[in-house]
Amino acid sequence: MPRIATNSIELYYESYGAASAPAVLLIMGLGSQLTRWNIELCDSLVARGFRVIRFDNRDCGLSTRCDGLPLPDLGAALRGGPLSVLPYSLETMAADSIGLLDALEIDQAHLVGASMGAGIAEIMAARYPDRVVSLTSIMSSSGNPGLPPPTAAAAMALFAPMPASRDRATIVADAIARYLPIASPDYPTPLEELQRMFGEEFDRGFYPQGVARQLGAILASGDRRPLLRSITCPTVVLHGRNDPLIQVACGEDVAKNIPNAELRVIDGMGHDFPVALTETFADAICAAAGRR
Repeated sequence: MPRIATNSIELYYESYGAASAPAVLLIMGLGSQLTRWNIELCDSLVARGFRVIRFDNRDCGLSTRCDGLPLPDLGAALRGGPLSVLPYSLETMAADSIGLLDALEIDQAHLVGASMGAGIAEIMAARYPDRVVSLTSIMSSSGNPGLPPPTAAAAMALFAPMPASRDRATIVADAIARYLPIASPDYPTPLEELQRMFGEEFDRGFYPQGVARQLGAILASGDRRPLLRSITCPTVVLHGRNDPLIQVACGEDVAKNIPNAELRVIDGMGHDFPVALTETFADAICAAAGRR
């Protein structure tokens, strides 16, 4: 599949299903490549009559790397200080996604976002309501400062320093060590599958600088509750009851602030996409689409 020009960058995308079918745009989270949307979910949605588009966000995978932009001082931001440098924002990334739809000549789409991707999708639904048919927000937060933070283990998984060695074996082992504390306790992914997944991600596009810039965009997004209240499209909010990174109260707050949103809390789900929950995710997306 090609890279396509949008918003002064290029995004790598993949499309499945008939071009004439209703479009579902899948927007992934922090530092995660399009392959985190497993092919089983894409196939399930195609079988249900949709065209499915998954893509790498800027600074990730095979999309444009923003090498000319500086890295934000994440340490200062995490200590409560302002971000002195903001290379781009979630609003910028929302404009990227709208540009992708433009380039593909898609007037309207059903949006599905995960974690950071859900924040991007929510911005799109609020800022570009004529382009959004429905919204499925998965493991997201409203940015409400009163919500519970990640657990200590989840925070360590996210913010621990990278290993000094950047060889494939070391990075794959580090990725698994970061993944396990936030994974779904009732739907474990076999170790050999994690090794395969993270190995393929390393080969495809290991780029930690992009993760830092995307994290800066998240930290700068602030309290999005006023934005959420302006969303008018049918919305389903899906969240894992056992998510230690973005705790379930965060998803509940998203649903509370989007008018008429439906909340679905999944027992035993953490902050990942187990293949065992493929039909659960597909059902939520179809429920949002069906509420149009």
